[in-house]
Amino acid sequence: MRFVLYTHSVVSDWNHGNAHFQRGIMRELIASGHHAFALEPADGWSRSNLLAEKGRFAVERFRKDFPELVPVTYDASFDHEAWIGDADVVIVHEWTDSDLVARIGRARLNGGNFTLLFHDTHHRAVSATQWISALKLEHYDGVLVFGEALRESYLRAGWGKRVFTWHEAADERLFKPSPGVDPALDLVWVGNWGDDERSAEIQEFLVEPARELGLSGTVHGVRYPAQARAALAGAGLKYQGWLANADVPKAFAQHRVTVHIPRRPYREQLAGIPTIRMFEALACGIPLISAPWPDIEGLFRPGQDFLFARDGAEMRQRLRDVLHDAGLAKTLATAGLETVLARHTCRRRVDELFDILAACGNRSAVDSTTAKEAAA
Repeated sequence: MRFVLYTHSVVSDWNHGNAHFQRGIMRELIASGHHAFALEPADGWSRSNLLAEKGRFAVERFRKDFPELVPVTYDASFDHEAWIGDADVVIVHEWTDSDLVARIGRARLNGGNFTLLFHDTHHRAVSATQWISALKLEHYDGVLVFGEALRESYLRAGWGKRVFTWHEAADERLFKPSPGVDPALDLVWVGNWGDDERSAEIQEFLVEPARELGLSGTVHGVRYPAQARAALAGAGLKYQGWLANADVPKAFAQHRVTVHIPRRPYREQLAGIPTIRMFEALACGIPLISAPWPDIEGLFRPGQDFLFARDGAEMRQRLRDVLHDAGLAKTLATAGLETVLARHTCRRRVDELFDILAACGNRSAVDSTTAKEAAA
């Protein structure tokens, strides 16, 4: 089958975590014998910022890390209809320009012989409803959202014909344990500043615990203001800026523990949706301690796969426990990896995608699903 994915960027993951999952899904499709292409704007915000910060090296790095992926850039003169005309499936990400979202929908209406899905992995459906409500989704066959709470928001608002929960997941081809690496540092945090959506939480659950416990550690991410970088330095944490996602498994392996700090809109308005970093960290077999978020969908086994910390004081205690109890650290790492491999890999999400496509009437997906069930 031929898949075309409209992305904000597959080349750049600068402040763009959605690229992680899209890359993983494309890699899994290609490994399964399908064709997958990523279309992205030539002047996209994430790509432009990455090039400004790292230059052409970043693009060459992407090609080296993901040689099987085929990114195609488009501008105002691009012939979208020609590109999607022979596709079996077109998936349009929520970061796509609203006029283009409507244009692709019209192509589906005007005889497009492909299944057309809209893919939402952001909180704008609850934090900026006018943005989503203005999108023209009436000609889309379905909507993919990364959590049940977001699915319910779409259904209540009447956006889209069918809405399917399709959680993000770890690319297990990339994110896996590194048994040959001995961790030399205590704590690692991989995450962007986030437009003040978790600035207080980063202070409470990362900076202060690290400072009070005297931990060694590293922080990776972008858009940290000067005062945030100063706070990290004061806590003894080294701020090292952008890190290519392909290097994240090595970073996890070099540290003894990591933390998960969700953004406030997800914790308060979209319960049950962790960041993709949580899936990726657990896939690497590193013990994880999380700031509060309601796992109402039962994605994990809290207390077994990872530990929750209700506040900064409890985060300090949890970090102390994990760093001083090798048995606890190993038990958490083993359980978290087990759950991710069983439930939260891109391979599993591709299987779910084919079930969704079959539900939308895609004949090729129906045949593929039937053949797979027969082989099993």
